[in-house]
Parts: sequence; structure tokens; C-alpha cells
Amino acid sequence: MEITNIKLLIDFGLVVLIWMVQLVIYPSFLHYRAKDLIRWHQTYTKRISLVVAPLMVGQAVLALFQSYQVFGTMEVFRLAIIIAVWISTFAQFVPIHHKIASGRVEPQMLHRLVNSNWLRTVLWNGLFVLDLCMA
Repeated sequence: MEITNIKLLIDFGLVVLIWMVQLVIYPSFLHYRAKDLIRWHQTYTKRISLVVAPLMVGQAVLALFQSYQVFGTMEVFRLAIIIAVWISTFAQFVPIHHKIASGRVEPQMLHRLVNSNWLRTVLWNGLFVLDLCMA
């Protein structure tokens, strides 16, 4: 399988995943009682990590490889988008998930989870469109 096809498959997987998170998973957190969310969150984070981690790492590895191999404007732009998603993930979302895991559940924090996730949704969709145009 060509690297372009692998890249498109990974990016599409992340697009589908982020829309599920944006429209279903994060909004559903608002409907749990705090103690139920804390209990479910332990299971959720373990399971979602099995899907998210390989996709994000695969996406980053391919972007680094292609940037090294070609080092064109589009490859660097693509890599910059991926770095922005990683920064957003680890600066915004990981801390919120740690708070939930430690038993701190506040409605405004859960709303911030939903609202802030639009950035990653836009970035991953934009990256997929960019890759389709480059294919």
C-alpha cells in the first residue's frame, strides 16, 4: 500500500473519531452524575486510547518521514497542523481528563471540553481535506 493511501486512511480515521468525540462522547459527559462519570471515565480513557494513540502516533511518524523525505511547503504545513493538534491535546485535554480521573467534575469544565474540541475537529478535518488535495 502506498504511503499516500496509508496517510489518508489514518487521517480519515481521526476525522471520524473526532466527530464522534465532538458530537457524541464529550456532550454525553454532561448527562452523567459526577460519581458515574468518574467511574465511566476510567474505562473510557483506557479504551479510547487504544484507538487514538496508534492513529495519532502513526500520523505524526508519517508526517515526520515525509517532511524529511520531501521537505516541501505542504509537508511542513501538514506537520505544523499535526503539531498544533498535539499541543492542543496535551495542553488542553489531557489536564481536563486528569481532573475528571482525580474526581473533579465541574459543569463548566465539561462545557470547555466540548467547546475547546472544535479546534481539533477543524484541524483534523482541514488536514484530511489538504491530504485529499495532495493525493
